[in-house]
Amino acid sequence: MVKNTDRRVQRTRQLLRDSLFTLIQERGFEKLSVQDIIDRANIGRATFYAHFDNKEDLLFSGFDILRAALKTRQRVALARKDGGDGRLFAYSHDLLSHVYEHRHLFQAMVGESSGTATQKALHRLAVSLVRDDLHAAQDRIGGATTASEGVVEFIAGGLFGLVMWWLNGKTTFSIEEVDALFRSLAIPAAKKTA
Repeated sequence: MVKNTDRRVQRTRQLLRDSLFTLIQERGFEKLSVQDIIDRANIGRATFYAHFDNKEDLLFSGFDILRAALKTRQRVALARKDGGDGRLFAYSHDLLSHVYEHRHLFQAMVGESSGTATQKALHRLAVSLVRDDLHAAQDRIGGATTASEGVVEFIAGGLFGLVMWWLNGKTTFSIEEVDALFRSLAIPAAKKTA
């Protein structure tokens, strides 16, 4: 019985996220109300508030799912026994693929006043992932137990800036090309902390 409830909860949450994302592309985030979202999802107000506090909470729940998926990818890469640079920033391709897949949504979000909140959430995600990678790299080689926060911010800021530049459509780089560019810049910086 619990599994069915969990599936219903997951379906409801996904329906609400899908409705929100569709509406953002149509109207923009700032113009949306909770009522617009529940009308599109065809659910009641009480159901919405049983899952989320407000439309921002709903929006950022999507980042939690992305964070969990990228952290899983990162753990798998870090657990590999082979050496080399393939373990560092192994999540970057998956992150870029996700951004590319949802580029219209990201473009709609970052162009509005709500874009600041979205940009902060993306930056926090990048900082968290980079920090974990640098900590793991230092642990493997017996270096310091904490990564330099300056280097973490530098690499995360570079990843974030690269994503924003790519999303602005000023380049036709593929996911692989952007990933290779990020890794070619970030891995030497990471090695400086080791």
